[in-house]
Amino acid sequence: MNTDYQKVIVDEDSAGERIDAFLARMLVKQFSRTRLKKMIEEGLVKISGRAISAHYHLKEGEEIQVVTPELAESSTRAEDIPLDILFEDEDLIIVNKPAGLVVHPAHGNLNHTLVNALLYHTQKLSATGGSIRPGIVHRLDKDTSGILVVAKNDRAHASLAKQFKHHTIERTYFALVKGVVQHNEGICEEPVGRAFLNHKKVIVKPSGGKDACTFFYVEKRFAKATLLKIKPRTGRTHQIRVHMAHIGHPVLGDELYGVPSPGINRQALHAAGLIFDHPTAQKRMAFESVLPEDMQFLLRQLESDK
Repeated sequence: MNTDYQKVIVDEDSAGERIDAFLARMLVKQFSRTRLKKMIEEGLVKISGRAISAHYHLKEGEEIQVVTPELAESSTRAEDIPLDILFEDEDLIIVNKPAGLVVHPAHGNLNHTLVNALLYHTQKLSATGGSIRPGIVHRLDKDTSGILVVAKNDRAHASLAKQFKHHTIERTYFALVKGVVQHNEGICEEPVGRAFLNHKKVIVKPSGGKDACTFFYVEKRFAKATLLKIKPRTGRTHQIRVHMAHIGHPVLGDELYGVPSPGINRQALHAAGLIFDHPTAQKRMAFESVLPEDMQFLLRQLESDK
């Protein structure tokens, strides 16, 4: 790339966070917090072309420019990684992401991410997400599988981002959770936010957290677990995992918020459905993804456990 800076856009979840803490989390593998602080002091980190202080509190949608040409190069290297593409046209790509694949390098992995795979597949990706998140409108956790929509141009990105912001995009997940959920359906509306001492972890924060809303419906009960259909209204980081743990039914295999499971080596959470308005055609589009084999294997185990 020819640019002499890396561009990072502040998402809704990160609004209000200090810029030094935000960059330390987003660029954890590239820079130490000490180096980032020095870069900020030297004016190498800017917002809309203006140098800022380390204690500046971010606003949603702000563009941060980090003058690190070598980082921008390394974090957007195209890699020949297989992609399961469900649909593609001039505006968007629908990808079925496998568990274990990080969406973009800002999570701490310089290479081997979905973005690296997308850049090998096509150079037509929106620039709105910045140099390390081209095309990325929303995310799935590394160990959550399922459907993602990727924008191929800025107009499509803006349309999809607006739909996410106004909650007109319908998302459906399936999760296998610990214990027998008693009610056939329910809702968790606890605010969530980053933990103070561990910014990689999200917690329920009644005071100071961001609004979060998760609907859940029982699909099938087992002796010691439940299969849930989950429809989140909001899309906060780790929202489903945090809310399920909060109500006493953590996702099986989720070592961060729940307990490991002998039947699966990651959280048993799959993004199975996505419905949205096409940015150009303005018609409603729906996509589905079947449960991956590891979750089907866990289901078979639970069904045989009397």
